[in-house]
Amino acid sequence: MEISRIIHPNESGLFREFLFDLHQMDTKHLLRNDIVLHFKEFCERRSSDKVDLEKQNSLTTFFSKTQEILLDDDYSVIFFREKVTRYHFYGIRGEDDVLDVLTPEEFLDIREKVTGVSNVSPEKKLLIDFEPFYSTGPKIRDPKKIGFGQRLLTNFMAGKLHDQSENWSQFLCNFLKIHSINGEQVLVDGSMVQDSDQLYDALQSAIQYLENITRNTSKKAIDNHLKTLGFYRGFGNNAGRILETMRLLADLLEEPKADILEAFIARIPMISKVAIISPHGWFGQENVLGRPDTGGQIVYILDQVRALEKYLAENLKSAGVKVTPKIIVLTRLIPNNDGTRSNERREKIHGTENSWILRVPFRDSEMNVIQDWISRFHIWSYLEQYALDCKSELLAELGGKPDMIVGNYSDGNLVASLLSSWLQVIQCNIAHALEKSKYLFSDLYWRDLENDYKFSLQFTADLLSMNRADIVIASTYQEIAGTDTVLGQYESYYLFSMPDLFKVSRGINLFHPKFNVVSPGVNENVYFPFNASEHRIQNRIEELEDLLFTGEGENTYGQLDEPDKPPIFTMARLDKIKNITGLVQGYGLNKELQEKANLIVIAGSIHESQTSEGEERQELSRMYQLIDKFNLHGKIRWLGIRVSKAESGEIYRIIADRKGVFVQPALFEAFGLTVLEAMATGLPTFATQFGGPLEIIQNGKNGYLINPTHTELMTGPILQFFNSLEKQPEMWDKISKQAITRVRSSYTWKLYSEKMIKSAKLYGFWNYSGEANEKKEIDHYCDLIFHLIYKARAMQSR
Repeated sequence: MEISRIIHPNESGLFREFLFDLHQMDTKHLLRNDIVLHFKEFCERRSSDKVDLEKQNSLTTFFSKTQEILLDDDYSVIFFREKVTRYHFYGIRGEDDVLDVLTPEEFLDIREKVTGVSNVSPEKKLLIDFEPFYSTGPKIRDPKKIGFGQRLLTNFMAGKLHDQSENWSQFLCNFLKIHSINGEQVLVDGSMVQDSDQLYDALQSAIQYLENITRNTSKKAIDNHLKTLGFYRGFGNNAGRILETMRLLADLLEEPKADILEAFIARIPMISKVAIISPHGWFGQENVLGRPDTGGQIVYILDQVRALEKYLAENLKSAGVKVTPKIIVLTRLIPNNDGTRSNERREKIHGTENSWILRVPFRDSEMNVIQDWISRFHIWSYLEQYALDCKSELLAELGGKPDMIVGNYSDGNLVASLLSSWLQVIQCNIAHALEKSKYLFSDLYWRDLENDYKFSLQFTADLLSMNRADIVIASTYQEIAGTDTVLGQYESYYLFSMPDLFKVSRGINLFHPKFNVVSPGVNENVYFPFNASEHRIQNRIEELEDLLFTGEGENTYGQLDEPDKPPIFTMARLDKIKNITGLVQGYGLNKELQEKANLIVIAGSIHESQTSEGEERQELSRMYQLIDKFNLHGKIRWLGIRVSKAESGEIYRIIADRKGVFVQPALFEAFGLTVLEAMATGLPTFATQFGGPLEIIQNGKNGYLINPTHTELMTGPILQFFNSLEKQPEMWDKISKQAITRVRSSYTWKLYSEKMIKSAKLYGFWNYSGEANEKKEIDHYCDLIFHLIYKARAMQSR
């Protein structure tokens, strides 16, 4: 193919010159961020005449969409992403005018060869390809609509009801006849209503009866009459509600439309028992946050449970079903509990009526209980047995199968996929964070990282669970499909290789309706605005102010010379991805910023003796080195403490009282709950541009995005903000108010619960229809991968 097919002839010289420039570097493999920065530097070294600038602008667009460049002698290989999963691979040699067009598999093979990680012949490599299993069923066409699978599926099924009226109407009738809760039928009596015609006639009789009585007539007063027509108690809790539901069903049978189908399915009492899986970390409600592997995911799940229970209770009550919903959070029991409640089998979740933490221990191959905490990166060999133990515990606790299983993170999603397959119930995946996107080159160099991270198992588990899942819940669109120029987290599983293990081409179908964007919320009782003084407790404010700015203690490092300066505040686990040390380094390099504000850090422990996790120890040591190197004594205060949710909410507000800012400097953040929490309190927030905050924050309007990979790009916007306040002090209040508005309008747990349960009901209906033909085949394919690859690797890792 001629080079002019992708590059304008006038730009080809500049294009080749840049590639030649790259070949002079030591590296042979560049990712997008490096490519963009190198091209910018390359252009700055050149002349600035008008023609040259136009060429540069055009090529800047091209290279912004180039994900990788491989350099092999005088041969350059380019991975160009036109749009989501629309990839092109080009090879060009020296001064040639002809491009080689490469297949995805050829690109993977060349990448392994160039980086020196494998010399295995392509013919000897195992190829994993899920695309053939997605050849039937509905598909999203427009990439912009990825993540709106529920809408697509509703339209598709409404179309089926319309186009195949007789078959689908009968299917709907059968579904209503068999539907039950706790073994009791709740909708249609199959002995009285045999087919869809009889159902329609019975509905007309019921509707005529209900139209002649008052709307608030109690359900008890009309139950017997409705039973004579073949209807049970699940249509509503009074005459008005029952009438509305029956009209929806009658309209659905007569003239199927998507909005009618969605409204009717939402009213059916289908879900009363939910299992939520989260094995790793110290899962609990007290004295756990800030421990290794124990942070935002626990906050997310506990808030999620409270919101889901409330929504399910209201949904069941409005349907006229006297059932109390039950939610079980399955996690790991840790006998050596280190002052937590992680050794207790069962724990009631605060603020709920019937939701519980149920802890099940890990057991080894000899069935001995594992006594101590284990890093999330090292639990993989225990998960199959753990899933089997969870199955029996769950069935006993719920008195039967759950209606829905929700996995969390890679380990929880794997266990959820096994349980769902064994029990044949709806499976929902929530990734929280896909490590493959966080750790660069972690697939390509997996063997170098295997002792510490076991990515061979984690990435295999991800492939299995995301393909088996009925529903994949993502917090943002970019989590699935990225941006115009950057790969999405799930998209990164579409094409990759793990040398000498397998290569993956078309590992996930992002256009499948299983993908749904459902953003979480924040607890409004904890994270309320700083100026809502009537809800704040004054003596607690004074205690936390002393802790943050002046007090002394064994878990405090640093005394501030000028504690009244505006504070820059950050709070996260002390690990590489959270990049707290990156922020400290950026602050240390920026003398002007040091003059404007103090840096307040809540992260990990300040004592090496109190941490057993290797990565945390490394970051802890680096913190001390950076403070000494840049002589930050008197300007930084580091608290190695664990704070409760209530305390974290008040801490944000105290920082806001002093016209400070919150910084979330992670190298990558899947969503960013702390970003929402800080914004909800009215604290101006600076957050990483890599990940979820890109969709939460509207840059410059209700917060600011920063590039944490370069210190000047991270601290520069913070300094600019403080400088602008000197001329426009009202800007702080403006950003604060708009941050609060942003959270309240788009991120609430009530909206989250409604979307999630509606999705579960719809996909349950879809699975029952038999139209989800690929599910069984995918299940078998995943079983092979699990038993032949995953289990073999898990045995080796013990």
